[in-house]
Amino acid sequence: MDVKFAAILPHLDERQRRLYLASEAAALGHGGTTAVARLAEVSESTIARGRDELATGTPVLGRVRRPGGGRRSAAERDPGLVPALAALIEPREVGDPVSPLRWTTASLRDLARELTAAGHPISAPAVGNLLHSIGFSLQGMAKTRAGSQVPDRDAQFRHINATAERFLSQGLPVVSVDAKKKEPIGDFARAGRTYRPKGAPITAPDHDFVDPDTPVAIPYGVYDLGQDTGWVNVGTDRNTAAFAVESLRRWWSQQGRQDYPDATRLLITADSGGANSAASHLFKMDLTAFADECGLTITVLHFPPGTSKRNKVEHRLFSRITHSLRGRPLTSYEILLQSISATRTRTGLTVSAVLDENDYPTGRTLTKDERKAILQRVQRDDFHGEWNYTIAPYDSHQAPPADPVRAKAPPIPAEATYLLTHSALTGMSREQFDRLVEDLEPCRRVLAEAEREKRKGLNRRGHNPGFGFLDHRHRVLAAVLSRRNTVTLTLTARLLGRDRNTLSYHAHRTMPLLAFAAALDITAALTQPRRTHPPRTIEALQNVITDYESNIKSGSS
Repeated sequence: MDVKFAAILPHLDERQRRLYLASEAAALGHGGTTAVARLAEVSESTIARGRDELATGTPVLGRVRRPGGGRRSAAERDPGLVPALAALIEPREVGDPVSPLRWTTASLRDLARELTAAGHPISAPAVGNLLHSIGFSLQGMAKTRAGSQVPDRDAQFRHINATAERFLSQGLPVVSVDAKKKEPIGDFARAGRTYRPKGAPITAPDHDFVDPDTPVAIPYGVYDLGQDTGWVNVGTDRNTAAFAVESLRRWWSQQGRQDYPDATRLLITADSGGANSAASHLFKMDLTAFADECGLTITVLHFPPGTSKRNKVEHRLFSRITHSLRGRPLTSYEILLQSISATRTRTGLTVSAVLDENDYPTGRTLTKDERKAILQRVQRDDFHGEWNYTIAPYDSHQAPPADPVRAKAPPIPAEATYLLTHSALTGMSREQFDRLVEDLEPCRRVLAEAEREKRKGLNRRGHNPGFGFLDHRHRVLAAVLSRRNTVTLTLTARLLGRDRNTLSYHAHRTMPLLAFAAALDITAALTQPRRTHPPRTIEALQNVITDYESNIKSGSS
């Protein structure tokens, strides 16, 4: 029996041992208490207490001590503790006072320190237990309060749903569009977790410093409700109306036209803010150009202000993309594009992504005549025309509308061109610059013809993105000055009598042509380091030219 006791007793608590030994003593009969006490090395009084508990039919307690045993709680030892705690947290309390789940902004250690200083010694964990016992819990903030209600908010939702169902039933494309938040490109930590070998996480710097020179990606999503497909145009410049419409243009050219070859209408749902704002004349102007290019009648339905999260692109496309981008740094645009394109769901969602390196300058303005022309093209619906409108394509049988940009553009002053082609700014003589313009003309024609072939069959009457027109010579000049950064585009535009956005747009489109200048003797001029502080005034520009000529004379002498 001593072997049996040695094997079982170490696994029992105090009460269980007492009852077990009493049962063994009772089984042995007379003298059993003495024998069991000797073998188990316990006192006979312990076995006697166990025998009495078995005789009185003590219920199973599920605990070692009898009820009422152990130390008393802090609230029982100190009756003034709970009132003191309530007095501390009441000024800090947030929320409904009658709610069973309240929370406080004071930490447990702060409360414990203040209570101890007030004569109620207590530890931080005990404060936490006491808070739970009186109905408090640790909670985060919940976004449950609705914002201000706009008139016909629900009616607009029903209008959008009914219109989308009608388009889908007719086999017409219905897309939801919006821009996702900017993503910095570089070795930056990202939220989320991914499976990795144990002890080998993806590392990132302990501090993220995003400076103005950090490249960014602006994903603009186009979600096709009928096909359950996503198209993301990743911009590298700014989120503007031109960028939003260019994203739609690329989607239709590269995917939408193949999915809907017989479509004559397109429905777009968007929120009421940002680049695709319901009040943006620039967005409507660029949409009219897109409608003329693709030959589609475009209907746009905007969600009421403050309800952008109800747009399908948010929770059917962007949420999936965020899941694909979790837990690893986006060190290059290529990684971002591959991650977005790898987005898949069990319901069949597929996503395509392309990189858009075009410049989209801000600050575009429209004249009164241009606004009037846009309003003539936009057909407002009877129900909330500020949110719902239709843009029909240009009818080829009608007279083309006047182009105010081309008609009113004044001639560029010859003296301004002569000044800006100075070798101090271009890095080449004027004869070399003229040769560059002449040699790049065939390349420009080849690229222009390639663009026309690419747009062939889109029923477009000419691509006019709204940045004005510029001849080939001044396009090359703007590209060279922008590449070398020897004069600001703002000053260049003022001298040439053109808008800065026009120069920026055409300089970016002409920049690839400079790659063909490698066969000329001006490669060094185009590959020199960019000037860090270009002149911003005419006086500063004249000083740069004067210093350059003085250095040339002193070097020749």
